[in-house]
Amino acid sequence: MNTDKIYAEALVNEYAPKETSKVLALKKLDRKAKLPANVFAYTFGIVTALIAGVGMCLSMNVIGGGTIVFMALGVIIGILGLVGMGINYVIYKKLVENGKQKYAFEILELAKQISDNL
Repeated sequence: MNTDKIYAEALVNEYAPKETSKVLALKKLDRKAKLPANVFAYTFGIVTALIAGVGMCLSMNVIGGGTIVFMALGVIIGILGLVGMGINYVIYKKLVENGKQKYAFEILELAKQISDNL
């Protein structure tokens, strides 16, 4: 086996101009439609999980003064964090739907061109 030839072919493939296919463009549009929803869902989920964690720490007297006031405040903050985590999926689905509507025409046209070429 000629390793020099394999190495040379790998370099040629790396530096040769790439032809963008319509399927790759379709995948890129699909990712572009869903990216804002994904970023929001991860960010909002992390923030609300941290809020719920702070609420649990306060209610279990890990942080705070260990008084009834901090415990009650911790329960309220924890519930707010849990509610935020609960509505995260609903907001995500709505954002994905908006992204799909925004790019629907371009995606459908490109998919039609791909299917006509087959």
